[in-house]
Amino acid sequence: MTLLDTPAQTPLTADTVLRYHLCWKHRDLDGVIALYHPDIQYHDFFQNRVLGYRELRDYVRACLPHEAGEDIVHSDRIRVDGCTAFIQYQVTVQGGDGLVAFQSSEAITVKDGLIWQVNEYATLVRQNGNGLVSSGPRPATSRLGLSPRQLSTMAQDLEHYFQRQRPYLDPELDLQQVADASGYSRNQISYLLNQVLGQSFYRYVNQARLQHLMASLDDDSVEAPIDDLAFNAGFNSLSAFYKCFREHTGLTPKAYLKQISLRART
Repeated sequence: MTLLDTPAQTPLTADTVLRYHLCWKHRDLDGVIALYHPDIQYHDFFQNRVLGYRELRDYVRACLPHEAGEDIVHSDRIRVDGCTAFIQYQVTVQGGDGLVAFQSSEAITVKDGLIWQVNEYATLVRQNGNGLVSSGPRPATSRLGLSPRQLSTMAQDLEHYFQRQRPYLDPELDLQQVADASGYSRNQISYLLNQVLGQSFYRYVNQARLQHLMASLDDDSVEAPIDDLAFNAGFNSLSAFYKCFREHTGLTPKAYLKQISLRART
């Protein structure tokens, strides 16, 4: 179908897309849906999916952040030409080593004051401590049902769950327990950790345990031996603790404690 695509359409398109952007920003589900044309086609090229109007409420609900503070940074202003607008942004995924983010863009077409078509593209980018950047994979299967925004929200949910409930204190914690408690499937959590954040489930858990232990070391009232602190933090073996500690600090626990002691004297 041919759209009326003239310079006169530019301000109308800009107004619609700005309202759409603000609805996303304020997590206004009804506001987002109200701006979709009944004949909309939403192309999610990351998942290789095309969604129609009836599917979009559930899709948008899952994509909206569950809490304020999702890390979305727009890398350019909204650019508009006739009936089409272009948005570029970065969605940061919490919980990785260094920067883990999706570089995303959307081409949005407006018809009759409503959003008639969206072409959404995303590329996973990782930047480690050395500044090296690599592109991540496409999803192993679209059946996971995870868009870049959903993956970001999922990472945020998982991090909040670990911070508030501290499941890592259980030395027998496994993937199924986290899946049951978080509401995500084992496959979804595994994909987030392995393919997006680039780490195993047990490495993710041990990092949380180590953060808990490091906080204990900063507490002057805690006088227990560091091996006891490791077990209290959920580590089920000293070898796993020593390996995790060295990867994080570059030192053995003994050398690290000596360094802290020397700093306290100066």
